[in-house]
Amino acid sequence: MPHAKAPLATAAPLGPFSVWLSLPQLITWGSVFYTFSLLMTPLEAELGMGRAESSLAFSLALLAEGLMAYRVGRWIDAGHERAVMTLGSVWVGLGLLGHSQVDSVTGFYAAWIWLGLGMAATLYNPAFAVVTRRFAQDFRRAIIILTFLGGLASTVFIPLFAWWMELWGWRQALWALAGLQFLVCAPLHGWLLQGAPRPSRPLTTTAPPAAGSASDDRADVPTPSEPVSAHLRRAPFWLLALFMVLTLAVTSALPAHMIALLQESGLPPAWVLAIPAAIGVIQVLGRLVLFLFERHWDVHAANRWIPTLIPAGVLVLLVGGLQPLAALVFVLLYGLGNGMNTIVKGTAMAQYVSQENVGQLNGLLGLPIALARAAAPLVLGLLWSPEHGYTLALWWLLSASLLGTGALWAAQRHAQRAPA
Repeated sequence: MPHAKAPLATAAPLGPFSVWLSLPQLITWGSVFYTFSLLMTPLEAELGMGRAESSLAFSLALLAEGLMAYRVGRWIDAGHERAVMTLGSVWVGLGLLGHSQVDSVTGFYAAWIWLGLGMAATLYNPAFAVVTRRFAQDFRRAIIILTFLGGLASTVFIPLFAWWMELWGWRQALWALAGLQFLVCAPLHGWLLQGAPRPSRPLTTTAPPAAGSASDDRADVPTPSEPVSAHLRRAPFWLLALFMVLTLAVTSALPAHMIALLQESGLPPAWVLAIPAAIGVIQVLGRLVLFLFERHWDVHAANRWIPTLIPAGVLVLLVGGLQPLAALVFVLLYGLGNGMNTIVKGTAMAQYVSQENVGQLNGLLGLPIALARAAAPLVLGLLWSPEHGYTLALWWLLSASLLGTGALWAAQRHAQRAPA
């Protein structure tokens, strides 16, 4: 049976569109997600918080992001991507300005709840839904291109924001981040996201290609014309939910504690900034490898093995300790794994469940993912102790990442055995 007709898309070329859309990703990931770990120490000192209390702010942001995910997915599936992402950038800018005025723990938490709502409308999930709708025949490559600049967010903004904090103080440094939202991100979203594709009409059944085909992003996808509720009765959706919940918990917990973890190890200050900054470069290297060579690989085999790099990196830290050599191996494994795993997470729902309803299906996972991502930084803060440091936390991260990888493997098996 021939493939179903794709949704009507804009005439914008895939490459330039994805590159331009990646610039706000670089700025917003850097301005919000990666600056938190730099703000923890000065805000703990200024507001009299402990590590668990400060970690709670980031958890609240992730929870707020997840609570908005389904609504944002519905708006984008309905063709409102321009308004969602443009207003989202303005919202984030206002949140950063508000954060610069914080003088209490309550205000600190309120600022991060606000920023979390803005993250739901500006980070990878809405951007992935946008390119999946616009480039239905080659959405995986569009997502890879989109993440090139986004992967450099830590590399650019951790040293940049640290420099601004030293130069101006943390409050004034947040003004500069807000200016980037107002002057770059919002105008770029408003210009680029014109002419969103209309919601597509019901589609006919799409027969999957033979298992193992590397040339079709939509391998083993159930019928796109089915309602969202039909996919909730099948195992692949729930297995992918477990995979995404656990892996996003791991990759959300580590950035919030990365600076503190490395400072605790006794590494020189230059290493403390260089290690998380290097992760961004390695992430982009991994995505470049995918972009150049994945057409020659079995996409399903790549999806299976990419997530194993993250637990391998955590295991190196546990076995080798936070010595410079172990830290370098961790950077390589975790950076490659996290960089390429972003592509796996961004495309798995469309590949193994439904491409047509990807915005809503990913949005349905917003609350469980939010709870996991919100809990993860707090759990790491609670597992930290003066006697053992982050050792127990690293064991927890290793277990969660291994279980998540196993869930993805099971989802693949179920999807590839499903009848056409």
